[in-house]
Amino acid sequence: MVQITQRPLLTDPGALPVHPVLARVYGARGISRPEQLELTLKRLLPWQSLKGITEAVELLLPVVLQGKKLLVVGDFDVDGASSTALAIRALRMLGAQQLDYLVPNRFDFGYGLSPELVQVALTLKPDLIMTVDNGIASHEGIAAAQAAGVPVLVTDHHLAAATLPDAAAIVNPNQPGCEFPSKAACGCTVVFYLMLALRARLSELNKLPDPQPNLAQLLDLVALATVADVVPLDDNNRILVEQGLRRIRAGHSSAGIMALIQVAGRQAVRLVAADFGFALGPRLNAAGRLDDMSLGIECLLTDDPGRAQQLAQTLDEMNRDRRDIEQGMQAEALRYLQQFDAGNNLPTGLVLFQRDWHQGVIGILASRIKEKTHRPVIALAADDQGWLKGSARSIAGLHLRDALDEVHKQAPHLMKKFGGHAMAAGLTLAADGLDEFSRLFDQVCRRHLTEAQLQQRLETDGALNAADFSFELAQQLRWGGPWGQAFPEPLFSGRFRLVQQRIVGEKHLKLVLQPEGSDLVLDAIWFGIDTSQWPDPSVQWVEAAFQLDINEFRGQKTLQLMLREVVKIS
Repeated sequence: MVQITQRPLLTDPGALPVHPVLARVYGARGISRPEQLELTLKRLLPWQSLKGITEAVELLLPVVLQGKKLLVVGDFDVDGASSTALAIRALRMLGAQQLDYLVPNRFDFGYGLSPELVQVALTLKPDLIMTVDNGIASHEGIAAAQAAGVPVLVTDHHLAAATLPDAAAIVNPNQPGCEFPSKAACGCTVVFYLMLALRARLSELNKLPDPQPNLAQLLDLVALATVADVVPLDDNNRILVEQGLRRIRAGHSSAGIMALIQVAGRQAVRLVAADFGFALGPRLNAAGRLDDMSLGIECLLTDDPGRAQQLAQTLDEMNRDRRDIEQGMQAEALRYLQQFDAGNNLPTGLVLFQRDWHQGVIGILASRIKEKTHRPVIALAADDQGWLKGSARSIAGLHLRDALDEVHKQAPHLMKKFGGHAMAAGLTLAADGLDEFSRLFDQVCRRHLTEAQLQQRLETDGALNAADFSFELAQQLRWGGPWGQAFPEPLFSGRFRLVQQRIVGEKHLKLVLQPEGSDLVLDAIWFGIDTSQWPDPSVQWVEAAFQLDINEFRGQKTLQLMLREVVKIS
């Protein structure tokens, strides 16, 4: 059972000039000063503290000033696609002519600048290779490129291993010795900062094109990548996301992003950060999961609205296919887990594998099963070379990359490679080592996670008074973001009398709730319920965790509670 608890205040929000409930929300997220709510570009961190950025700019100057050819090597997720598109768009704005990109197909090459991908890159005859959203772990590929006489500029944000690759320059806020304060920058943000530094250097040399380019035009890409890559929304990232959203709402976005908004059924003028994660991001990711991310990159690069619409429509269709595949895989995973008694003998670290699972969808599967079981999960699929490719997701208390490193030190023969972050990681595993790996991973998880950490808790921002159930507060909460990772959307809790309950669609529960101690009645909706548990006519009182929302239907606006969890009381 999920425990609903109240999120503690981290700071005193008393001086914030906002609704008292919103002030409480901000205080629980570490906001205490009014200037932290000023999400303007003048408060953006300067680029000068990024280690390696001066050397990187010097590598790029010949691309802009001498017509040298640059090959951008990206990644097959939203951050990689956005980083690639931003690099090419920005360099074009700054005057570069010889630009090309290459993104590895995950099924043929896997992640990063591998030696095999370098051989493909060399056929394009680049003078310089620049990695975006990858490269910090590509020791062999970088060595192969530089041995062939092609220098490599690495831009990345992932954690470094014990040694760095021998690249011509590295820009990564998470590399040793980098003093850039925001370690939560995504790959696209790193590229954006590099382009700002390059623009400043060209300005010093009096080599900027006329009219001088405004790189803030590209913040829609930075905002999309930041939210879709699920990096923490620290102060700097919140500024980047908010500024990107403002451009989109004002109609100043790229043709591709506008087309994705349209096929997703959203309105640009009402776009919020969550739409990047739940609507736009999955459609772009579908290309990299099922086919080739070049389709997504082309959507972000085109300036032709008609072409953008065609590409966005194709991405939308691919996303529908991805959802069908995912649902089938999830059903198989849940059937496998039924053999365990969920309360006692479910492994602490779950390793799931089916030979016919789709390699491009295992990351989503791992996330879904982690949400259902509140345990670290690794989902695996077989590749054509006899290896198992894995995608891992964690919970608070277990640093995934470190956990995989522990397994590797105990059994170095099992994993060909691995890498990632605290909450997400990837690996390549020997097929005959699955049982041994599963056992070792579970042991590592058991050592690091307590029973209390395995108890799923849902933190909320406390209860609302009857007067707080208002359109005014709902609007302020909507626009009080951007909300996202480590800066979660406001969530409240309370006891309610259950007045009505009925199924709508296939598995959504429509309710009418009455707050305890009030005559107020409120509409509520709970998506994706367990139909074996609901509706339940015997239940009269519930504890619910909810978001305060405004439902618009046929021109009518009504206050609505978006339920995240409901616990039966009586």
